[in-house]
Amino acid sequence: MGASTQEFAVPPGPSGPVITRSAISWRGDRSFDAGPAGRQHVIDGAAKEAPGPVETLLSAIAACSSLDVIDILAKRKTPVEKLSVNVTAERRAEFPRRIMRLEVEFLVDGPGVEREHTERAIQLSFERYCSVASSLAPDIVIETRLTLNGESNGTTRQKVWRPTI
Repeated sequence: MGASTQEFAVPPGPSGPVITRSAISWRGDRSFDAGPAGRQHVIDGAAKEAPGPVETLLSAIAACSSLDVIDILAKRKTPVEKLSVNVTAERRAEFPRRIMRLEVEFLVDGPGVEREHTERAIQLSFERYCSVASSLAPDIVIETRLTLNGESNGTTRQKVWRPTI
């Protein structure tokens, strides 16, 4: 079964949802080929030979917010020449070892790029544009579907773990 990943609006127009798909295929041991057909990468559950699942999530946050920053600064006619991001996650010691805190460090270079504008671009990314970071919000709904031996039934809405307050 080939993985097919497409992004499209249903129904067309600004009010419709954007559907994104990906797939994984188990390679054996604790590693997987992940992503759409023809654009796959390895995710290593043991995190020895490739990024693990949580590291992959951190990279997605970094890439998503970086694209926003690059685009926002380019619109100001102050394009970035070099950008890198370091992300550090503090996770629970107990299961589930969910992310409790993120540190995201942006390293940006480019002539004419001003601190005030770069800080604002980062702020806008996290407040408004970065879909990956926004997906970490506590109100995200998780739905699952089981296909067992070729048979599938409806979706199941999962109750997502949340810390007690």
